[in-house]
Amino acid sequence: MYNIPISKTVFSQVERENILKPLNSGWVVQGPYVKEFEEKWSKFTGAKHSIAVSNCTTALHLSLSALGVGYGDEVIVPSFTWVATANAVEALGARPVFCDINLETFNIDESQIENLITQHTKAIIPVHLFGLPAEMNLILEVAQKYNLMVIEDAACGFAAKISDMHVGNFGNTGCFSFHPRKAITTGEGGMITTNHDDLAVKLRAMRDHGATVSDHQRHLGAKPYLLPEFPYLGYNYRMTDIQASIGSSQMDRADEIFQRRQKIAAVYSKELSSVEWIRIPYIPSNVQHGFQSYVCVFEPEKITSENVDKMHEMRNKFMEYLQSKGISTRPGTHAVHNLEFYKRKYKINPGDFPNAYIADKCSVAIPLFPALTEDEQYYIIEKIQSYHF
Repeated sequence: MYNIPISKTVFSQVERENILKPLNSGWVVQGPYVKEFEEKWSKFTGAKHSIAVSNCTTALHLSLSALGVGYGDEVIVPSFTWVATANAVEALGARPVFCDINLETFNIDESQIENLITQHTKAIIPVHLFGLPAEMNLILEVAQKYNLMVIEDAACGFAAKISDMHVGNFGNTGCFSFHPRKAITTGEGGMITTNHDDLAVKLRAMRDHGATVSDHQRHLGAKPYLLPEFPYLGYNYRMTDIQASIGSSQMDRADEIFQRRQKIAAVYSKELSSVEWIRIPYIPSNVQHGFQSYVCVFEPEKITSENVDKMHEMRNKFMEYLQSKGISTRPGTHAVHNLEFYKRKYKINPGDFPNAYIADKCSVAIPLFPALTEDEQYYIIEKIQSYHF
């Protein structure tokens, strides 16, 4: 029987060889391979500046901090996202203000954002969930109207575009993840993109304790024995050269990785479109879906607040069935407002954000990764098509 994971990272021989280069050089902290990775990321995304950091959560936290978000401020975030989106806001003493999602796209419902804005609102964090770009043009209109900053949570945003513009180029910053479930991985790692020169300078300093000059720059300079100035309150959010050597190598096959993910997703969409109780991912005509994940809605009947818990139980039985056949699945992600910390602190009821609650209870992600074989994929499809409830 097959044993198919939800995702699997496969490293090439080139990546295995390149990881030895920083080890052999003796310089393993932020250095030349970080710079090389940043340059390749900028070329791929079209961003003017790319700043490598330790992970996407620190990318969000650093972006918010550099933009002046702090105690007493409010930041609008979608209720259906990974908890890190809200945690980055909370960690700065600001308040995440949850917004419901569009169940068709899983992204923030831009039509509800304006009603959530108060005198304390400082920023909006739209999430390009599962690789589908959020409605950035409409979100930017609201942000400009109220003079709000926009931090794009593009953790899943590799190769995701609106028209010809890669996500991460719309807001003040874009924040990307290189976790093992992502298309490009460095184990843990993240990247901030920005097209603002002054902000890029500040972000580079703040990821390195607030220093004006990095250790590597100082090491190569005429006076390496002199410590730099620290004009900003910063953090140790640096990426290592070991991680960056992997990321840089993977960027050399970024197009190949993207095309493979697109091909797998297209087969799923074609073969599962006839399964009446599965709602396959929606793709608007003007976007390029990055397909970090292939997330469907388990929907044997129209889901309402009255029957969502029943649908949830049926979805779990479906996931248990696939697991018994050697096929791993996951919920798409979680409704953050329904997690214990946020539910308790802000006294939120599950039904306060009904679409996020439905997505939490009825979404299901099926395996998608470049190493998925054709036989494995058609085995997954056959088991889904033949399921009876």
